[in-house]
Amino acid sequence: MSTLTLENKSFQTKEKTMNTFIRRIGWMVLLLEVIFHIEAQEYLYEIGGSLGSSFYMGDANMNSMVKGYNPSFGAVFRYNTNFRWSLKANLLGGKLSGSTEGLENVFPVGINTSFDRSFVDLGGQAEFNFWPYGDKFVYRGTKRIAPYFLGGIGLTMATGGAKSFFGPHISLGLGVKYKLKPRLNLGIEFSFRKLFSDGLDVTDDDNAWLDSPYKISGSVWKNKDWYGLLNFTITWNFGKRKKPCNNIDCM
Repeated sequence: MSTLTLENKSFQTKEKTMNTFIRRIGWMVLLLEVIFHIEAQEYLYEIGGSLGSSFYMGDANMNSMVKGYNPSFGAVFRYNTNFRWSLKANLLGGKLSGSTEGLENVFPVGINTSFDRSFVDLGGQAEFNFWPYGDKFVYRGTKRIAPYFLGGIGLTMATGGAKSFFGPHISLGLGVKYKLKPRLNLGIEFSFRKLFSDGLDVTDDDNAWLDSPYKISGSVWKNKDWYGLLNFTITWNFGKRKKPCNNIDCM
């Protein structure tokens, strides 16, 4: 057997050994990558509670957002579709009150009145984080703190007095969330509920004139009641994602 043939066989053996070694390294890297993703999974869901204040704006308080603050509380559930978007459901309750005493405007009837009632708020919103939210996957630009914008719809029911209130609302607001631990989130949120009726402040016949006191018809955006919420939230993550997304579109 010639020297050239022996050299060729030796080269082929070394090449096979090197290919086998590279394949094994590749499998090890792949296995470590899978383990890393399993360890660093983000969670799909959040559940928790909120505590804060509620206030009313309408004919019995047309200008001041710091008048008539009352306690509010509730439960929150989030579905985190990705690092940017979340879908949230809330069940909130609290008190709303208002008074015409001390207002600059003078009502046609020339008298003052007030109201005080409890409310229940059932709603759903979509939240958009201004930057990717999370404590892992830093290479995707995730941050432990993220401001967000929210918008959604819901239903409001209010009781107290002889007349109850029930109607739909549109919600708009801003918030900030902070990931204190991998599963623990803190947040603060300020939001408005725009009602399609002017009767939130009408509890009996004595203040029934608050429903369109100027007798001027308006659109759904004018001469209708609002109420606002300033809530602190704490939520707990659960439900690991089954498959991590490596596409930039998932951010």
